[in-house]
Amino acid sequence: MNYIISILIILLFITGIIFFVINQRKNIKEWLLYAVIKAEKELGSKTGKIKLRQVYNEFINTFPVISKFIKFEWFSSLVDLALIEMKKLLNTNIQCNIYVKGDGE
Repeated sequence: MNYIISILIILLFITGIIFFVINQRKNIKEWLLYAVIKAEKELGSKTGKIKLRQVYNEFINTFPVISKFIKFEWFSSLVDLALIEMKKLLNTNIQCNIYVKGDGE
């Protein structure tokens, strides 16, 4: 009987984590867009690996619980999606472009 209760507690814990991650998905997506724009502004172009590492380190600090369950490779693919969104923004939003690249570029 104790064995069954232990299994149920573990399953409830895992289910809770899954629901937490699913609910945080939108927040993470929006945060990633912010983080890649910030990294682009600070580090400029042709510094991809450094920017990725910076964004990953910030992700670990911002989402410490979730970061324990997301492998770096998966995180990198999420960043790639955020980069696509950033490029769309930079091409369609003049103010974002000025923010990231400055007035002179």
